[in-house]
Amino acid sequence: MTDLLLPLIEESIDIDAPRVKVWALVSDLGQMSRWSPQVMRTFVRGRPIKLGTKMVNINRRGPLVWPTQTKVVRFEPQREIAFRVKDNLTIWSFTLEENPAGGTTVTQRREAPDGISGISRTLTEKVLGGIESFQSELSAGMRETLGKIKADAERR
Repeated sequence: MTDLLLPLIEESIDIDAPRVKVWALVSDLGQMSRWSPQVMRTFVRGRPIKLGTKMVNINRRGPLVWPTQTKVVRFEPQREIAFRVKDNLTIWSFTLEENPAGGTTVTQRREAPDGISGISRTLTEKVLGGIESFQSELSAGMRETLGKIKADAERR
C-alpha cells in the first residue's frame, strides 16, 4: 500500500572514460558501499549480476542502521541498471550515455512511480528529518556517489 508520491531525484556527471569502463563499475552493485554515503554493505545473491538479481543492503545515516531488500528490475548492459527497493517501493538506477567529449555521462535516479510505503513515509517523517529534508540528503548523496565513481573510472 502506498500513500505518498515523490518527485524524481536525478543527478548526472560527465566522466572521462569509455562507457564500457564505467559500466564495469556501476553494474557491480556489490561495490556500492565504496561510493555511496548511505550504503554500508551490499550482499549480492548470485553472480553475475543480471535482471532479477536480488540483494540485501545495509544502510546507515549517523547512528541509524537499517536493511533493505532489492531486486534488479532493468538491465541493459553498458546502458542501464535499475533496482527496486522492496521495503519502500522506490527504483534506483544508473543510466550511461556517450557524451560529445568522448567520455560517458552517468545519471543516477531515484524514482517512486508507485509512491512509497506507509511505513517508509512514517519513518522518514519521524526518524529521518522529514520527506523534503531527506530528499535533499539523497540528492547530495547521489552527487557524492557519482563523484567517487568518476574518480575511480578516471584513475584506472
